[in-house]
Amino acid sequence: MFSRKRGGPKHVRPTDAPPSEALQQSMAASDEPARPDRGPWDAQHAPGDVQRLDLGSLQIPAVEGVEVRVQANPDGAIEQVVLVDGESALQLGVFAAPRTEGIWDEVRTEIAEAMRGDGVAPRELDGPYGTELAARVNTPEGPADVRFVGVDGPRWMVRALFQGAAASDPSREGRLGEVLTGLVVVRDNEARPVREALPLRLPKEMTEQAEQQEDQTNGSRPV
Repeated sequence: MFSRKRGGPKHVRPTDAPPSEALQQSMAASDEPARPDRGPWDAQHAPGDVQRLDLGSLQIPAVEGVEVRVQANPDGAIEQVVLVDGESALQLGVFAAPRTEGIWDEVRTEIAEAMRGDGVAPRELDGPYGTELAARVNTPEGPADVRFVGVDGPRWMVRALFQGAAASDPSREGRLGEVLTGLVVVRDNEARPVREALPLRLPKEMTEQAEQQEDQTNGSRPV
């Protein structure tokens, strides 16, 4: 599922942090860094036998039962990616970062400060990717649990926001956790400002489907 809307992507704010395991692999002295134990993968280490949805800078593994929803502007540039599995959702973002420094620690600190400014009490958790941030926030639909996970890679950072059951209980990540572990980041060679959102675009087949739906909608309108 996808929708088109106007407006640019929201970027994370300025940050800087120590390297994660994935980033440490990229900083190895060897010309060929060792392959990490798990993803999110940099494109150079990604397993080749997995079917994925190609969104440009981010490739999402196909996991049965997980619904992928994207919002794109009229030019086909994706502004939001959300995966849904039952009572849980996972929102994904991928951003430019320095090659030798991670940015998740300070991104997390700034998210926590923003939450406190809104009267929310965030708490830190230890997870498989390091320190996570969890909180119960107010939404138009009522109080809701959220959990932020960050993964630093070579010149990129993945920010994952769990909502629903997977946020209140990390053991219920299930298939959404499988998706996060199987993500592939394709970082281009362009010099980009740190924390700039990496470009995401609709696959050709989804663009064509959107155009067909718009044509059908316009054709069904009374003259």
